[in-house]
Amino acid sequence: MTTADIPAETVTSDDEWGLVYDWQCPACNLYCHLLCIREAGGQFRLVNARDNPEVMKEITARGLDIDQGMILKMNDQFYYGAAAIHKLALIGSPSTVFNRFNIWIFRSRRRAELLYPGLRACRNFLLKLLRRTKINNLGLPDNERF
Repeated sequence: MTTADIPAETVTSDDEWGLVYDWQCPACNLYCHLLCIREAGGQFRLVNARDNPEVMKEITARGLDIDQGMILKMNDQFYYGAAAIHKLALIGSPSTVFNRFNIWIFRSRRRAELLYPGLRACRNFLLKLLRRTKINNLGLPDNERF
């Protein structure tokens, strides 16, 4: 099952999985839509951080900055940034070339932690070029643009 086949909506119950990210980022959007997740208990949803205030309240209450990392929620457990892509690699299905590469790279927690800051920097540079605004869910001053 690819995530492209899964409807995007708000995560509403504890047994559902949700990958929360900024859909205005073309790199994040491509990555998330190329993922293939193994069939497992619960449901997997792609969640647009800009359109789901209830989800963002929970994320903000935990002090997580959505502008600096995607968040995977599985059964009340939150994985942020490098931990999220590491966990996605662990639950990914090796059914596509992209997923096999993703699993090979990010199944190592250390590689995920080493590579994630560089990937985030490239993402932030891309969003700056595209003149996107930040979500700024933590309400940081002077933090509207990338």
